[in-house]
Amino acid sequence: MAEERRFRSASGVPIALRRRQHSASCRELAVRGPRLQLRSLSAATSAVWLAAYGLFALSENSMVLSAAIFVTLIGLIIYLHFVKIDQESLLVIGSLGIQVTSSYASGKESTTFIEMGQVKDVVINEAIHMQKVIYYLCILLQDPEDPQGVSEVVPLFQSSKPRLDCLIEVYKSCQEILEQRKTAPQSS
Repeated sequence: MAEERRFRSASGVPIALRRRQHSASCRELAVRGPRLQLRSLSAATSAVWLAAYGLFALSENSMVLSAAIFVTLIGLIIYLHFVKIDQESLLVIGSLGIQVTSSYASGKESTTFIEMGQVKDVVINEAIHMQKVIYYLCILLQDPEDPQGVSEVVPLFQSSKPRLDCLIEVYKSCQEILEQRKTAPQSS
């Protein structure tokens, strides 16, 4: 069962939240940002190449054109492979842990797995950035030496930066599974 809802990011860009429930204790939540627009990519590439052609016309050195083409192509590859994230997903499995995946525009995926025994809680935190308050979802990891303490804070959805209404949806889904995990040992 999959459900998709439309939201906006902190910067006002349209994003989509897809919720998929695999079982009662397994849920996948994915935030998908806008795809790379060919129009904006073409405009940026054309601007760089026109500037390079202008420099070539002034200097009459063909290395300027070659360097512009080379730098533009390398820059594009780096942007698509390391910067532009199309989708960020969170797979919460009550008995195992939480898997965080970022899918880049080039097709590359980066995955991190956090064992459920390390998870203290999932919370919505707030920060002040450029004279405004922004909210973000994060996983609090339990300190192995102090069970009441937090050893690390793992922020989620760093690229898409969903607004509070979207974060609340994700938070509620995560809390439902975390509550099942907390009540399961008491009932057995």
